[in-house]
Amino acid sequence: MIVAVPSRSSFLSRSFFVDCFFNFNKFALIHKHPLTLCRFSISRRGICNANRFQLRPPFPADSIVQSLVFAISSCTSVFYCSAIHARVIKSLHYSDGFIGDRLVSMYFRLGYDEYAQRLFDEMPNRDLVSWNSLISGFSRKGCLDACLNAFCRMRADSDGQPNEVTLLSVASACADMGALDEGKFIHGVVVKLGMSGKAKVVNSLISLYGKLGFLDAACQLFEEMPVRSLVSWNSMVVIHSHNGYAEKGMDLFNLMRRAGVNPDQATMVALLQACTDTGIGRQAESIHTCIFRCGFNGDITIATALLNLYAKLGRLNASMDVFEEMRYRDIIAWTAMLAGYAVHACGREAIKLFDLMAKEGVDVDHVTFTHLLSACSHSGLVEEGKKYFKIMSEVYRVEPRLDHYSCMVDLLGRSGRLEEAYELIKSMPVEPSSGIWGALLGACRVYGNVELGKEVAERLLCLDPSDHRNYVMLSNIYSAAGLWRDASNVRALMKERGLRRNPGCSFIEHGNKIYRFLVGDQSHPRSEEIHTKLEELMKRVRGAGCLPKTEFVLHDIDEEVKVDMINKHSEKLAIAFGLLVTGSGAPLIITKNLRICGDCHSTAKVVSLLEKRTIIIRDSKRFHHFADGFCSCNDYW
Repeated sequence: MIVAVPSRSSFLSRSFFVDCFFNFNKFALIHKHPLTLCRFSISRRGICNANRFQLRPPFPADSIVQSLVFAISSCTSVFYCSAIHARVIKSLHYSDGFIGDRLVSMYFRLGYDEYAQRLFDEMPNRDLVSWNSLISGFSRKGCLDACLNAFCRMRADSDGQPNEVTLLSVASACADMGALDEGKFIHGVVVKLGMSGKAKVVNSLISLYGKLGFLDAACQLFEEMPVRSLVSWNSMVVIHSHNGYAEKGMDLFNLMRRAGVNPDQATMVALLQACTDTGIGRQAESIHTCIFRCGFNGDITIATALLNLYAKLGRLNASMDVFEEMRYRDIIAWTAMLAGYAVHACGREAIKLFDLMAKEGVDVDHVTFTHLLSACSHSGLVEEGKKYFKIMSEVYRVEPRLDHYSCMVDLLGRSGRLEEAYELIKSMPVEPSSGIWGALLGACRVYGNVELGKEVAERLLCLDPSDHRNYVMLSNIYSAAGLWRDASNVRALMKERGLRRNPGCSFIEHGNKIYRFLVGDQSHPRSEEIHTKLEELMKRVRGAGCLPKTEFVLHDIDEEVKVDMINKHSEKLAIAFGLLVTGSGAPLIITKNLRICGDCHSTAKVVSLLEKRTIIIRDSKRFHHFADGFCSCNDYW
């Protein structure tokens, strides 16, 4: 439809077009008579507002097509889409303005794949755009078989050849569904059609092979590209990071910069993820500098990823600085900061942040409460945790999920309220997950409740018999109670089922490299110096009154052997190495793959006092900040 004054054409809303085509009499009246009409802006409840403007005839056929196109794009339900479909059948041809193709896409978007297929089959004149609408629709829905079937039909029934859009859709479907053989087939089609030089097509193949773990094929395609776009470089950084080669991803970024290609948001997010995987703090600082130089410091997505990175690397203060510098914060940024406080056991700070979120009108969701309850759990804030668990549903209308129950069980269990935690599990309206039972089993281990631990472990082994951690925890409960035969039986069952325990290891960064230590490790080039330093350190620690806690060596062996074993735990070796290679006063940041033991926890507190160092250790659950003889967890872990 054409309005009298072009500058006011925007007054005619899409909802008005939809309304017109639902009511053919109204449409005919508009088409036939010049008159002053009301602009109908129809809300969900059917309430109309009016703005007067002038419509004048004649109305050419193109304007009808244009109006229908607007109407299709405004559809929010299959009822509206079907009504417009009926009007097209009565008044126009499917080929007019590609309306048939648009309807096919709309049916897919609304979730009515069968309607889209039937409409496509009824279309008398199908061109390449029509086929692409069908193929891309199936691709977005993850219907690989239907997508490939449509692709093969197109090649058999149509005179035209597939174009870039076609191949991108099919390659994307293969990548999403993990279909390697089908992906190789599409690669063959690309070569046969002579489209190996098309950057977008090659990028899609690089992404396909990368997602499926075939980095050699992806790298070969990348090397053979005559011109590499920014998307090409980004894809290579992403696939290497996702396949565990984060350092290679960082190297590719440096090559990209030398090639004169400027990064974008996607590059920076991929790079920050790669840095998270490597765990190298200096790289994070370099990327942060690059973000400023490239002018991305105001990008909320990048800032949130940077905030996450610093928190995961143990640099909570840097994470807080990034958060404070944000001009605008969305729910994702708020939640990321809350998660940082949670994993660093800053429960009070997390509560303050949540209260600030509520004050500023941020719409909190179930993820927000998961991190809030986790922060309470790691900080021993039992009453506060119970309070927020209650108001979560009563005030914020967020119904508790498994993650929330898991946090509450962990909170109650850590505080020694095992029976209360057990009663909470039994009162759950849904079936408890293995994570919830695991939280209670961990509490049973800490507080030596053998009977309840055995009952919980039996449930866990039925729910998830392939998780080695459940066997290890039950074995440790028996060992701590001196029930060596029962512990041996559990380990034998674990061995019988082909399960192995991950060896404890600790990681520390030095000189842009991550060093790994195992119990009693002697593989490091400076191993002799490290062990000499550790022996000296342990003498000072024991001399300060911190006696070895051999109860954490859960083996039926002599006491002297226990002391020797516990003195050479991986985190102690990492601390000794860190003291050797870093300057006085520099903080030590260590990551451990398992939960830190009680003796290493006590040792780290004393070392922080004797050496006047801040020691930050991240175990499998959370961060521990040791300084001046104290730990941030207040021995609640």
